[in-house]
Parts: sequence; C-alpha cells; structure tokens
Amino acid sequence: MAFLCSSSLPSCSVAIFSKSNTDGFRSSPSYRLRLRPISASHVLAPAIDRSAIVISETVSEDELWAAACLRVRTFNELNPSSFNIQDHRRYLAEREFEALKERVSGKREGFTRVSCVNATLPLSQLSTSSEDLCSACKYSDGIEDRVVVGSLDLNQCRWLPDEIAGTKPEGFSVDFARAYLSNVCVAKELHRNGVGYKLIEKSKVVAREWGITDMYVHVTVVNEAAKRLYMKSGFVQESAEPAWQARYLNRPQRLLLWLSLPTS
Repeated sequence: MAFLCSSSLPSCSVAIFSKSNTDGFRSSPSYRLRLRPISASHVLAPAIDRSAIVISETVSEDELWAAACLRVRTFNELNPSSFNIQDHRRYLAEREFEALKERVSGKREGFTRVSCVNATLPLSQLSTSSEDLCSACKYSDGIEDRVVVGSLDLNQCRWLPDEIAGTKPEGFSVDFARAYLSNVCVAKELHRNGVGYKLIEKSKVVAREWGITDMYVHVTVVNEAAKRLYMKSGFVQESAEPAWQARYLNRPQRLLLWLSLPTS
C-alpha cells in the first residue's frame, strides 16, 4: 500500500505483493520488512517541470519492470546494512514484475482486465539528489531515458482478495462495471507535485473507456494523506472493515471508498 496507499494488489504475499499489501510488519530469517502507508513526505520535492510528467498506461516490459522496482522501493523498508540487500530487492522486484505481467496479460483468474498506469518523467528532469530513484526506476521508451515516479493498477473485477467488496453496481453488470484501484504509489522525492492526483484522474479516463460505472479504493483508517487525496478526487466512504477482520488479518483497519463515474 502506498502514498497514498490504496490497498494493494491481490497478487503477491504481504512482503512481495502477492496478496494485498498491508501496513505492519513481516519478518523473514534475514530481513525485517515494514510495509507502511506513505503520508505527506518531509522530503524536499525537487524543482521539476510538471508539464513534463506523462501519465499513461504501460506499453512495454521495460516500463513494467521500472514500475515493479518503484513498488518495491515504496512498499518495503529494508535495512541498508543487511547482507545481500541488493539481491533481496531484485528478488522482490522480479516477483512483482512477474505478477504484474500475469495480471496485465489477463492470465490472473478473477480479473476481467488490469491496467498498470504510470507517471513518468524524463531522466534529465530529475536532480542528482534523486540518484537512487533514477537508478532503480529508469527505462527507455525508445526516444529517451525516463523514470517511473508514480504507479497504480486499475482492476476490473468483483473484488480484491482479502479486501472489503464494493456493493455497486448491482445485478449482472457487476462483472464488467466495477473496478478497484490498487498499488497506488508515488516516489517520495516527487510528493507534493500532484502526481497522485494525476494518476487517479488518468485511471478514471481508462475506467470510463472500459465501461466502468463504479470505482473503489481501499485505504487504512490512519492514512490521512491518502484519504485527503481520494476525497479530493471525488471518492466518498462506503464502508469500513470490521475491527475483528483487521485483527484476524494482522493489519490496520481499512476503509472502502467509492466513486461513481459518469457514463456519458
């Protein structure tokens, strides 16, 4: 979960995104990972030309890989002094990359359609203070080197595994008219540049093209920055996860936010 932490995608384990990313701790024999909601960053945002930010659906595997690396960088907090930390980061990125490919290609059961929407900037727009971001999340679009600085998934489906299900629309249209946002994240270096808002606005455009009428996103109760972003984007609260369920899943309580999309 991130930035903006919507709930994350149902494809990987807590640490590697194969189910839903949750806030909290998960330990392995060698590493301690903390998946945390990203609130307003205290990192000083670099001066960038906001008009240079491009928001689009992913069209290449290179860009998918860069998006996977950004998610690992955002959703996991690893001790830099840990043994073989770079190998572990790459392992996590490879797992997320393969899961992303499976979802986007339509091979994941239970999902009608999935799109990875990214925010990218030309490499030349980022300062030397963003060297780690540039190194981890860079790709080439065939014309220039770009960096993925924000990402989310738009999932056309009835529900996300281990998450509260939406109630709209009802009837036979639920299979193709309902969608969820997940894995919403923005690089900490680019917080407060409107990247999260632009990602959500682009997801609305794609959703309408798919015939989606009702869009949902999950967010933790304590993530005030995320809630402000989603409310600004037009979402309203539909329901809250029961406290017992949050305890059972060993995670902070979630809210389910809903947005009605115009059909015309």
